Amino acid sequence: MRKKIAIVLGSDSDIKIAEKSIEVLKKINVEFEINIISAHRTPEKVREFALNAKKNNFGVIIAIAGKSAALAGVIASHTRIPVIGVPVSSQDLGGMDALLSTVQMPSGIPVACVAIDGGANAAWLAARILALNDDELFGKLENESINMAERIEKKNHEIQQQYNK
Repeated sequence: MRKKIAIVLGSDSDIKIAEKSIEVLKKINVEFEINIISAHRTPEKVREFALNAKKNNFGVIIAIAGKSAALAGVIASHTRIPVIGVPVSSQDLGGMDALLSTVQMPSGIPVACVAIDGGANAAWLAARILALNDDELFGKLENESINMAERIEKKNHEIQQQYNK
C-alpha cells in the first residue's frame, strides 16, 4: 500500500499555497489528506497528528505556514517522518520571517524547505521521497520529467522560428 502525503496548514489563509500542492499530487495520482492545525492555537492537535502520522500511513508531511512558521518544526519534533516546510509570504516581511523560521531548525530536528509559496515544489519533493520505495510512482515522475523537457524543446523551437530569421 502506497504511503499518503499529509498537507497541513497553519491557517485557512494558506489554502492558495496548498492548492498548488494538491494540483501536483492529483496530476500524478498520489493520495493525500489536508488539515488545518495550528502550532500556536491547537498545539495538542499538532502533537497528536505528528505522533499518529506513521500509524495513519503518511510517508511525508508538507507543512505550510507563514509568519513565525513554527508548524513544520513542531511536527518534526514529534515524528521521524520527513517534513517539508513551505514558508508563506506575508505583507509584513514578504515571507522572509517564515523562510528563516523553517530553515533554522536545531540539529536532529530536520525540516526540508522549499521556496516561499512553493507549494508545487513541496509536492514534487514529497513524491520523490515516496518514489524511493515505489517503482510505479518513480515511473510517473520520470514521465513528468520527460514531458517537461519536451515542452521546453517545443517552446525553444517556437521562439527560434519567431526570432531567428
